[in-house]
Formats: sequence, C-alpha cells, structure tokens
Amino acid sequence: MLNVGRIEEGFVLDHIKAGKSMTIYHDLKLDKLDCCVAIIKNARSNKMGKKDIIKIDGGLDLVDLDILGFVDDNITINVIKDGVIAEKKSLSLPKTVTNVIKCKNPRCISQVEQELDNVFILTDEKNHVYRCKYCEEKA
Repeated sequence: MLNVGRIEEGFVLDHIKAGKSMTIYHDLKLDKLDCCVAIIKNARSNKMGKKDIIKIDGGLDLVDLDILGFVDDNITINVIKDGVIAEKKSLSLPKTVTNVIKCKNPRCISQVEQELDNVFILTDEKNHVYRCKYCEEKA
C-alpha cells in the first residue's frame, strides 16, 4: 500500500474520476504554483471503484473553483488546517466559464478577435451543456 504524507495546511481534491487528475492539474495551472502538490491516480474507492486525489499544500485561494466545477462538479474539496479536515466543500456547475475552453466555430467573433475572452454560458444544467456567449456554439 502506498502512503502519501499528510499536509498541515492546504486542501485535498477528492473523488476525482480515475484518470482525470492530470487534466485538472493542467487546467488549474498547478504546475505554475510554488507549493507541494501530490497526485494519486487510481486509488481504491468504495464509492467509485477507482478515483484520483490531488493534495495541495497551500491556501484554497490558489485555485479557481469555477474551473474545477466545470471539469467535474462531483469533486469534494477537503480544507486541511492543523493536519485535520476543517471543512468539506462541494462544487456546483458554474453559470459562466471564461477562458477555459475555446469556441470551435471558425466564424465566431472570438476566433477573429484574439483579445476577446472565450465565454461559455451554462444552458442545460442537467446535461452539463455550455454554449458560446457570442455564437451559441455548443462546447
């Protein structure tokens, strides 16, 4: 059995779908942070069978929770203080997502005007459907 040391102050992203941790690592730009990050892939889980876990040594302000909610709203965030779980946070789908995904429509204004933000709006919460703010192309 693999043991990864506990953290004193930071947070743990738990219940990540197996194999998705590296995508989340890059989407949250964790490689740009100057803190300790541990990625555990394919950990056993009674609830999910297999899951990934990311441990981050540092404050919750280091990550954009909207990006995390967009990637997978089933992730649980465990806030760690003094080596114990002080708080558990659940995610929800964000109403808008900015500069996380790019519009695929070649005629969209966001493709032509490079300085425009890529903004997607949640249009169908049940099916997790986002559409481009400018041309309504489905993400």
